[in-house]
Amino acid sequence: MTDYTYPSVLFAYLMFFIFTATTGYFLFRSVKAGYWGKNSEEPKFRMLEDDPLDPHTQPKAHTRN
Repeated sequence: MTDYTYPSVLFAYLMFFIFTATTGYFLFRSVKAGYWGKNSEEPKFRMLEDDPLDPHTQPKAHTRN
């Protein structure tokens, strides 16, 4: 009978290392891109603001004649 304990444990450690390294990569990449700075919420607030109304692009008001 063969003991498969070492290959399975080493495979599990390899998977844990890959997951941890990938998480660390994206964490450091997000820090480098500025997602953790003082203006990190700026895109959210920019998205939630209404666009200024341009009278030339607004549909005409429906009026009764």
